[in-house]
Amino acid sequence: MRPVHIIGVPLDLGGNRRGVDMGPSAFRIAGLGERLTALGMTVIDEGDLVAPIPETKAAGDPHKKYIREISKVCERLYKSALAALDKGGVPLVLGGDHSLAAGSVAASADFVRRSGGKIGVIWVDAHGDMNTPASSGSGNVHGMPLAALLGQEPAELSRIGGFSPKVEPGNTVLIGIRNLDEREKEIVRASGVRVFTMKDIDRGGIAAAMEQALAIAGSGTSGVHVSFDLDVCDPAIAPGVGTPVKGGLDYREAHMAMEMLADSGLLRALDLVEVNPILDDRNMTAVLGVELAASALGQKIL
Repeated sequence: MRPVHIIGVPLDLGGNRRGVDMGPSAFRIAGLGERLTALGMTVIDEGDLVAPIPETKAAGDPHKKYIREISKVCERLYKSALAALDKGGVPLVLGGDHSLAAGSVAASADFVRRSGGKIGVIWVDAHGDMNTPASSGSGNVHGMPLAALLGQEPAELSRIGGFSPKVEPGNTVLIGIRNLDEREKEIVRASGVRVFTMKDIDRGGIAAAMEQALAIAGSGTSGVHVSFDLDVCDPAIAPGVGTPVKGGLDYREAHMAMEMLADSGLLRALDLVEVNPILDDRNMTAVLGVELAASALGQKIL
């Protein structure tokens, strides 16, 4: 059992609503380290990376707000997660907004690239996160990290680690999508990325979707990086997110996805992002995240 390296990233520059910088603390208060230790895992808490707050910085380019500061945080995360992988560990990255995945996935991709491999990505999210500065109506960078990982703009994120693209569309899967703007729909359709919308999950079930997702992301790769945005879950069980959208995964669907991930043996690294304690109810979203992390890392019902 590989050691789990917890890396907090209090990044709160990628979206409109403040509060996700408190996400890493919320996970810890919910007992993340203790929960994983009780499962017999070695847990190494690396603490939080340094991340500026928007009140102290200028937004800069309105098409990619705070991009300079975000890219610096992602570079730090890339180095920290890569160091954890080099030690034989599993990076468990706590957000913070989803723009951080430009750094965490870069680390996973670079680690397997050294031995001639490539990484698969399963992006579990209500949103596509495939906007670019040219297509985004808001300029919020948390809607752009997957585009950067696939080699598109913003260049400040796509060039992290010194190589691009980080992932191939044929090994990239979106799960739980239900809120795309019109321009992003065109981008996603043209990307070659496999998408399981909530309609697909409603019709075929989460088990079938996850089985296919693991086959796609794991085909010819050296493992899978899972980037899990808590807003993929229905607001009834995860109210503490910045961009809640009705009709998301229910409690058992979310756990089934993570349990199947654990059973596959493919997990290289896991992001848990976009928890906003200000909007939460008694920290229930962070508690859910802790439970999902435990399932992804091997906790079994029986």
